[in-house]
Amino acid sequence: MANKKIALVTGGNKGIGFEIVRGLLQAGCRVYLGAREAAKGQQAVAELAAEGDVLFLEVDLNNPATLAAAAAHLQREEGYLDILVNNAGINVAGDGSPATADVRSVEQVLQTNFVGTLAVTQAFLSLVKQAAAGRIVNVSSPLGSLTIVGQNDWALLGYSASKAALNMLTVQLAYELRNTGIKVNSAAPGYTATDLNGFAGTDTPAQGAAEAIRLALLPADGPTGTASSSAGVLPW
Repeated sequence: MANKKIALVTGGNKGIGFEIVRGLLQAGCRVYLGAREAAKGQQAVAELAAEGDVLFLEVDLNNPATLAAAAAHLQREEGYLDILVNNAGINVAGDGSPATADVRSVEQVLQTNFVGTLAVTQAFLSLVKQAAAGRIVNVSSPLGSLTIVGQNDWALLGYSASKAALNMLTVQLAYELRNTGIKVNSAAPGYTATDLNGFAGTDTPAQGAAEAIRLALLPADGPTGTASSSAGVLPW
């Protein structure tokens, strides 16, 4: 038990997050499954109980009180956090092209996907610093790449901007922590079938989770400050 890595996965009750939790459990980690709704989080924990050491933790990106309470709980129970996977995120109706996107919808997506993820990262960063070799993984998207979006007709301004901002968090935090053992990277799942896209994706959630799991378990000589998918490094 003492040798287990301690992990927290936000938005872990469904989709890619659920499969990230499963993968980390199979790797021998003790995983705190973060979710904003207790009933759904507890149900997911029950479904994964046979896979390993999994516990529920209330984490709502837009509710600072839950972040403070969760961090305090982990400090009491564990004293450190080896792995933080920032997976939780939203896509909302009303997002669209720069000419048509509803401004409030764009604001809502940015608030959750970027500002909320920043709040989570700040809430748990001191715990990651107390680990022997912390890992922070931000679940991003190819839609967060300026290069890729500039070559495709992907008109989701708010979602794309939120993931581009998340990539900026990755590179700035990686640089800030460059003299520590902590590695910070962005993982792009690819076009995964989840409720975020009405299950229209071509990849399974397990496939979508693979890169985040790999980055969460990076060895000491692994990269930091990168964005990648299972196919390799992505352009900014």
